[in-house]
Amino acid sequence: MLQIRAGTKCIAFLIATGAVLAGCQSSGVDGLAAYGDSAKTLEDDSAVAFYKNDELITNGKLQFQEKNYGKSYAIYKRAVDVFPEDPAAWLGLAASADMVARFDTSDRAYQQLSRMIGNTPVYYNNIGYSHLLRGDLRTARRYFLKAYELDPGNEVTARNLELMKNSVNYPQRG
Repeated sequence: MLQIRAGTKCIAFLIATGAVLAGCQSSGVDGLAAYGDSAKTLEDDSAVAFYKNDELITNGKLQFQEKNYGKSYAIYKRAVDVFPEDPAAWLGLAASADMVARFDTSDRAYQQLSRMIGNTPVYYNNIGYSHLLRGDLRTARRYFLKAYELDPGNEVTARNLELMKNSVNYPQRG
């Protein structure tokens, strides 16, 4: 009889414990983590990177100035992914792509830039230089002249037009 009573108490204890634990499974707290914030905060977000607002652009400019065009291309490509509405990211991507002869990418970047900063000397200078690198001198000159019309005092435009003049006067022979 003592064994039956002890077994009954054990079963009663297990049932009571199960009832208490079952009460913890309410749908109202399913989404909470240990500290009461959302359980989503515990998810692995290791693929998400944090960037200071100008970190990618600054690093991309530095690599471009150091003539590390492949590195600047990769950095600006990431910058465009992180900041798709930043014209500086697109300009850097376009210029870097031009320097590594990825004209398919630079064309896409200039198309995006035309909506953002089209009809500006910076846009026309950059797209003109892209065509100069491709050997398309007529199109390059046309863009440089558009930049000059918008800002005749721009030194970059003046240098690019001088470069065009030299390119026409001294064609490369192979």
